[in-house]
Amino acid sequence: MDKNDEQFFASLAGARGGADSQYEIELAKANALAPRPTKRKAEAESEPEGQLTVDVYQTPDAIVVESAIAGVRPEDIDVNVTPDSISIRGARQREKQAEDEDYLYRECYWGRFGRSIILPQEIDPESAEVTFKNGILVVTLPKISKKKTRKLRVKVE
Repeated sequence: MDKNDEQFFASLAGARGGADSQYEIELAKANALAPRPTKRKAEAESEPEGQLTVDVYQTPDAIVVESAIAGVRPEDIDVNVTPDSISIRGARQREKQAEDEDYLYRECYWGRFGRSIILPQEIDPESAEVTFKNGILVVTLPKISKKKTRKLRVKVE
């Protein structure tokens, strides 16, 4: 490797000299020279999920989770509820796509998304309700009333 290559990798690593800078230069070389795999369908499916944005609030009787999920068909949304958590997963598919060089802005997220939330209070999953209207997903999770629990006394025989 010639002097110009060394300077290139040093600038890529942001190295300023010292023992750590040599490590940063070698790391930059390894990353720059590593072979880039081609994207196959199986690899595309294993891409990381985008994080779904949500609003979570409570009423006296329920915990409510709301999310704007425009452009997603209801059958592409999967909602799983347990007594102490909720998971929402889905995928937003682009119907037509422009070439990369034709984009002026590219801010919308397309692909798989998900979000899991640990709930602050136990809920009744059997009574949970999900609605999807105008691109807004609303999950209503009824709280389990602590007043309905009953304390039993142990009888001595």
